[in-house]
Amino acid sequence: MKLTFNSNFLFIFLTILIVEILIGKYLHDAFIRPFGGDVLVVILIYTFFRIFLKTNNKQLALGVLIFSFVIEFLQKANYVTWFGWENNKIMSTILGTSFSVYDLLAYFVGYLICLCFKD
Repeated sequence: MKLTFNSNFLFIFLTILIVEILIGKYLHDAFIRPFGGDVLVVILIYTFFRIFLKTNNKQLALGVLIFSFVIEFLQKANYVTWFGWENNKIMSTILGTSFSVYDLLAYFVGYLICLCFKD
């Protein structure tokens, strides 16, 4: 693993971040917001790390997938209340408040997409 700066991944990260914000703010459907947004969040986290790290992309993608799964299972334990953020709309939205098996599937799809990026 090496520290670096990759402007291509910065561009991808910023593009996905803007798309995620737009989805969260304006899209209230039953598929793209809950499933597509969760697919994109895995790619968003992955591309953020790739801006600064030159590393094995498979290991990084797996690490992001495991992190995403851990957060999802913490949602089942209602962990947002541990921090007193249950009434904070921004933090509740970012961290999530409900467990779903479909979210785990979405994270896995995002992981598969991350595997398509080259080292």
